[in-house]
Amino acid sequence: MPLDMTDEEIVRRTLSDKEAFAPIIERYESKLLRYLERLGVLVREDREDILQNAFVKAYKNLNSFDPTLSFSSWMYRIVHNEAMSFFRAKRSRPQVILSEEGEVLITELRDDASDAAADAELRLSQEALGRAFAELEPRYRDALILRFFEERSYAEMSDILEVPVGTVSTLLYRAKRALRELLPERTPSP
Repeated sequence: MPLDMTDEEIVRRTLSDKEAFAPIIERYESKLLRYLERLGVLVREDREDILQNAFVKAYKNLNSFDPTLSFSSWMYRIVHNEAMSFFRAKRSRPQVILSEEGEVLITELRDDASDAAADAELRLSQEALGRAFAELEPRYRDALILRFFEERSYAEMSDILEVPVGTVSTLLYRAKRALRELLPERTPSP
């Protein structure tokens, strides 16, 4: 199967040839495993189990996929729902570990700051950011992960989180504000 096929073309082909689903798995496996880790599923085996369940659900429900929408958003939504079910079943709170991509979020928080500290250099360790991130309400944490770590558009986030696009903007604004409040004091630049 050509690698240049779109997701939607692969889905159409899979509806008549069930073996054609393999490229979807290849295309999304590493991205979705990374997304699950960012959501706080820290044990690799748990991430793999959740992802396997998500791929099975996607495969079984391909007939209900609306090809006028983004397959990527649909797949992320399934994985997101599976992760939330995992957390409910475990009755656990996700532990968030952020990598160097946290710098993008730190820059965004600094750029959005509206108080007097807006010009101050934001100096945080990844550990401090991770602790603050873990304390956010799940809907805020999910919005920030999708936007800054998964680099999803507002429309895609709307599909994944199942909220109107306008609500995505509000969620991100409130999430950044809440995260700033959880972070240690900013230290001015020398």
